[in-house]
Amino acid sequence: MAETPQQTGSPVRQNVTFTSAGATAHGYLALPPAGHGPGVIVIQEWWGLNDHIADVTERLAKEGFVALAPDLYGGNVAHDSGEALRMMRALPVAHGVDLLSGAVDYLLGRPEVTSDTVGSVGFCMGGGFVLYQAANDPRVSAAVPFYGVIQGELPDFSGLKAEVLGHFGETDESVPPAALVALRDAIREQAGVEADFRTYPAGHAFFNDQRPEAYHAESADRAWRSTLEFLHARLG
Repeated sequence: MAETPQQTGSPVRQNVTFTSAGATAHGYLALPPAGHGPGVIVIQEWWGLNDHIADVTERLAKEGFVALAPDLYGGNVAHDSGEALRMMRALPVAHGVDLLSGAVDYLLGRPEVTSDTVGSVGFCMGGGFVLYQAANDPRVSAAVPFYGVIQGELPDFSGLKAEVLGHFGETDESVPPAALVALRDAIREQAGVEADFRTYPAGHAFFNDQRPEAYHAESADRAWRSTLEFLHARLG
């Protein structure tokens, strides 16, 4: 994932605390104008829980969802790709999945959440974690990986209960076409789910409007509109 530095000085964004993986975890929670709605987990890029992820969380809230972005890095934010890579590699996938399970516990336990299951939306590293999470937690009924990067082997999808809508860039070297085919086949064969993978004339991180060298407005808009339709259809 060759990425240029993220904006300098973007701090970690936290406003809630909850128990997860046997410890105290933090996250960024945004409520919809009505004060209640279906729950959605937002999973960070390899940069951390920064302004961009908080903004996505707020955008989902404006569309009627109770959105929670758990902080998988425990208060740290990377400012260059080398640091981001080190931080991502320091987070074991199994531990990340445990942290996300605790976030689902917390979200579904909030009185504002009207759904019995949650949606999960993630980007880059977080897109990979969307798939790991959905494969391990039947409470995830709508999984939306944006250019999701799988670290290591594919997860076992035999326990997957979620519908899957994925967004990928046609020129994204992090997720080559062959890998996307293998991922779709594994989901179909192991879970009996036909993943809806959509490609766009863009590269990696095309949804991140805080990275002008990667952002592709038309692709981002199309992916966002279809994501909202998908989440509303699956969660109410």
